[in-house]
Amino acid sequence: MIIESFSENETRDFAKKLGEEAKAGQVYCLIGDLGVGKTVFTQGFAEGMGVKEWVNSPTFTIVQEYEGDKMPFYHFDVYRIGDSEEMYEVGFEDYVYGEGVSLIEWANLILDIIPEDAISIRIDKDMDKGFNYRRITVESQVEQT
Repeated sequence: MIIESFSENETRDFAKKLGEEAKAGQVYCLIGDLGVGKTVFTQGFAEGMGVKEWVNSPTFTIVQEYEGDKMPFYHFDVYRIGDSEEMYEVGFEDYVYGEGVSLIEWANLILDIIPEDAISIRIDKDMDKGFNYRRITVESQVEQT
């Protein structure tokens, strides 16, 4: 599925719908360059899950836990991870194989440990279509490149 967004609000609204549909145990891999709107997307997704707290990228803590209306939401930011093995130190498997929903920013950096059934969400800019334009591609599996 490919969605075209022309504003932060459209991106947030689409992510909110995905968050509303999220099921326990699902893993979402959020991939995109700096400044494409991964945090905006994550905030909308969390809102859809019923998270009441403010959501920011956990760049230095690697993972933040939030309580949603029906289940926990685990938000990872692995931008500063040097090696996939570091993820085991934060309890990665307990989160992704647990009862909550995991969203992993910069998941392309740890593809070797991403579950096969993870959902890939890629956000790309296209300046020819405007400063706020984003192409959001959702696929049923993360491409293992």
